Amino acid sequence: MSAKKWFTLEEANSLLPFVDQQLTKMQAIKREFEHKYMELRRLKNEAAERQQTEKDPFFVEEAALEFLQIEARGLIEHFQGTGIELKDIDTGLVDFPAMLDGEEVLLCWRQGEDRIRFYHGLHDGFAGRRPLADE
Repeated sequence: MSAKKWFTLEEANSLLPFVDQQLTKMQAIKREFEHKYMELRRLKNEAAERQQTEKDPFFVEEAALEFLQIEARGLIEHFQGTGIELKDIDTGLVDFPAMLDGEEVLLCWRQGEDRIRFYHGLHDGFAGRRPLADE
């Protein structure tokens, strides 16, 4: 098991272009998965109404969904391997573990923000965000 990674504010801010790129990829995969999943459900409902008996008419669609899941899982695992905590793909919410005045905190960033301006305690979550002292 690896030691916990602590980020300085400067390190975390320097990683934001990477984080934004990875989040954008994850969001695109999620949208594609949701679209393909809804299409597959529609096709299955139509087949059930027609009482279609073909052995496995949805193999290609199901395999595509499985591939997207594998791709997303790989991106998420790689992302989390950096020590950054992924909180919400849709809103692009991430936390960077850090030490602030001797206390363990999470530097909090949401996609679209130009830099990290907030932090919160380990159990406070997004609602408990507080501005960093230099903001």
